[in-house]
Amino acid sequence: MIKVVAIRFRTAGKSYYFDPEDLDIKRGTNVIVETAQGMEYGTAAAPPYEVEDERVTKPLKKILRIATPVDDRQNEENIEKEKEALRLCREKVKEHELEMKLIDSEYAFDRSKLTFYFTADGRVDFRELVKDLASTFRIRIELRQIGVRDATRMLGGIGCCGRELCCHTYMRDFVPVSIKMAKEQNLSLNPGKISGMCGRLMCCLSYEAETYSYLNKHMPRMGEKVKLPDGREGTAQAVDVLRGKVKVMVYDGDERELLDFDASDLEFKKRGGKPKDDPEEGLTKEELENLSALEDKEPGEEKTSEGKNRERKNGDRNNNNNRRRDFKDKDGKQKQRREDGGQNGGNGKGDNGNGGNNRQERHRRNNNRRNNNNNNVEKNNEQQDKS
Repeated sequence: MIKVVAIRFRTAGKSYYFDPEDLDIKRGTNVIVETAQGMEYGTAAAPPYEVEDERVTKPLKKILRIATPVDDRQNEENIEKEKEALRLCREKVKEHELEMKLIDSEYAFDRSKLTFYFTADGRVDFRELVKDLASTFRIRIELRQIGVRDATRMLGGIGCCGRELCCHTYMRDFVPVSIKMAKEQNLSLNPGKISGMCGRLMCCLSYEAETYSYLNKHMPRMGEKVKLPDGREGTAQAVDVLRGKVKVMVYDGDERELLDFDASDLEFKKRGGKPKDDPEEGLTKEELENLSALEDKEPGEEKTSEGKNRERKNGDRNNNNNRRRDFKDKDGKQKQRREDGGQNGGNGKGDNGNGGNNRQERHRRNNNRRNNNNNNVEKNNEQQDKS
């Protein structure tokens, strides 16, 4: 176990572990720490506590000092300068006619670097803009492209529930949210009702998703045939998941009766696979596309432009499914050859990497044929020597 303190650098953002040493740090204490980006002004999210060694990235950096009144004033000055820098940058963006939306700006504590956060539909060539900003501010400039979720977390706002956005107040990381979670909770699939201010699925859909998923396994589906305690059969007309109640329509000749039962008193087929009454039925193609667009990007995939380029390069390298292998030729010299493998590899035969396997099989047969020829030559030599 290691004693750490969680430091947060923005109002809403991830907390990072630092070594508190013997400093008297409480929740809300402002501190100065050394990071990879230089000196930063942060706030303790909680008092020091102990965590497992596996959760800490070593070496654990130390807190330089508790912020002094001078540090507090400098941080306030940085915040004021950030507003002016954001205004100037917006003017420069208009001058260069770039299709990008500036979200926020951030000064390093020692004012050695100025970072601008922006959103854009695609890649933006901002090289000329960076040169212009560098000549204006005379410091290092960084432009960082973020996603709509991160932008909403920075800006904040009031959600449809009437409270501040979860991502702006307390959420450390975004959690994966899918349309399936809305289906499990019997919510309307209207994009306007299940999407947040960012235009993506609301994060709160995941709060009770696990509970609903468990309870739904012990409840019949709407319209499903169920067997009553007295042996009669009926059809589930309404389901109250949280209370475990089911309204069953019972048919007795021409008469119909709607009865309430506990789900535990009914016999029905346990859930498994995709329900027959899929909630997507009855929706138009355009509505389905709008729903799928809400979950195109999962949480944590909002990358900077540099990170996207790096991932693209790594993806291209991995998709080739090619790797080099060492082998020795007839003279015993070490050489390399490129061998295809993986899915759709080799000469393109099959869908499960059969191409690479076929090539290996050919090499094996060639080696066996070569060995047989060598054995035949040796036998002929022996016969000649005997004669």
